[in-house]
Amino acid sequence: MPSSLSTLGESTVTLPAIHVRDLRKTYVVSEREAGAVAALRSLVYRHTQTIPAVDGISFDLAPGEIVGFLGPNGAGKTTTLKMVSGLLHPTAGQLTVLGHVPWKRERAFLRQITLVMGQRNQLVWDIPALDSFELNRAIYRIPAADFRRTLDELTELLEIGPLLRKPVRNLSLGERMKCEIAAALLHRPQVVLLDEPTIGLDVTMQRRLRAFIAEYNRRYGATVLLTSHYMADVEALCRRVIVIHRGRLLFDGDLSALVQRFTSHKTIVVQLRDCLNDLHSYGEVVSCEDGSVTLRVPKGDTARVTERLLADLRVIDLTVEDPPIEEVIERVFEQEPV
Repeated sequence: MPSSLSTLGESTVTLPAIHVRDLRKTYVVSEREAGAVAALRSLVYRHTQTIPAVDGISFDLAPGEIVGFLGPNGAGKTTTLKMVSGLLHPTAGQLTVLGHVPWKRERAFLRQITLVMGQRNQLVWDIPALDSFELNRAIYRIPAADFRRTLDELTELLEIGPLLRKPVRNLSLGERMKCEIAAALLHRPQVVLLDEPTIGLDVTMQRRLRAFIAEYNRRYGATVLLTSHYMADVEALCRRVIVIHRGRLLFDGDLSALVQRFTSHKTIVVQLRDCLNDLHSYGEVVSCEDGSVTLRVPKGDTARVTERLLADLRVIDLTVEDPPIEEVIERVFEQEPV
């Protein structure tokens, strides 16, 4: 296997499942002013502009890692996933997946990778999902026994047994998304690329899909690269996150380190016997309701403010929290790419 251990003398080195170095993708787009004269002029002279969608990013993913791939709309996340999956050819840079060059589309590569896009369908609309599964079995040449075993496992994990024989058009969004994921994993890929897999789903369905992704990773040791605008997905699944903005890398590291690096304050929630009118001397009062006061304080002052609160007030309960991850990510996006 391309991602297996390589022997160097007496030591072993694990090759990365995904290797990216100085990856770039640019598009040349035409531009012109409005109006008939400009339209006629563009027939003779066309003005173009080069737009960098991905601008020199580098990272490695180890086998079995689940990594969050974050960025605002237009940051280059989906473009990167399409290059990793082999759907797009990069303009420059190095990229290998399980030792393969993705855009060569080798059969051995295609059998080990899958791309799930929350806004794209692969199931045939007018037939039962099970028929689409059979089509995938033929495409990937999955032996019948292996197909049945994997389908049984996915059916159990995703709880889709009652859905398999219904036409896809009769499924709800959440039901269809679970069937889409099952179809993408029937060949047991070792690299799973998930582009907004929980978009549009209710909270319960999001939680079930997150649990499934974690279990699939545990059972098969698959490498997962996940993009999502729902930070609950990232917090539940990813210890490591990669953040890009305007096609360039902003951060690559532990999620906890991201919080520490881009947070200047902490939140103190204190439960009092009586909600006092003025607690501004302790910090910024975010809310005060039913005896519960939420304060925003500089990170370096947390210990001092906590000590004062406990000494000065009749405290029932007190907790110190980091800001919500959504707020941290917003601060990261405000940074200018290096």
